[in-house]
Amino acid sequence: MTPPVPVERGLIIAGCSRRKKPTTEPIPALDLYEGGCIPGLRDRLGDDTRFRQRIRIISAFYGLLHADSHVVNYDRRLTNLADAYALRQRVAPQLDDELAGVTHVLALVEPLYLFALEPVVQRLDAIRLSWIAAPRDLHGAAAVLDTWGWT
Repeated sequence: MTPPVPVERGLIIAGCSRRKKPTTEPIPALDLYEGGCIPGLRDRLGDDTRFRQRIRIISAFYGLLHADSHVVNYDRRLTNLADAYALRQRVAPQLDDELAGVTHVLALVEPLYLFALEPVVQRLDAIRLSWIAAPRDLHGAAAVLDTWGWT
């Protein structure tokens, strides 16, 4: 049995979703998104601030968001490699800071978003990356989090 992953050593990066709460007021990113794996992450980890602080959401519009970053509803999709490259340029400096001390990353993102997360891939010698390309795969995400001991 593998030892649990300390909270400060793990990072979850989830892709944003088209489905969002209808709101005109800024709300925390983890509370805004209603699609993909985000409701499952919110149900499993969202009430524990230690875990919530380790969740990021990558958005075609906002870039890399903390779970508690206040955002408003928007409509922008990542649909091509040129946009993914531009997003990568925007999030790379922030990811460099976010990855300090991280040993495990769970990326619940479609392939174009993984391209934008290239700084994670560059550190595969020091980071164990679990990539789930189907963001709705809550069972796969739960299996990874179970091995981390994050319940």
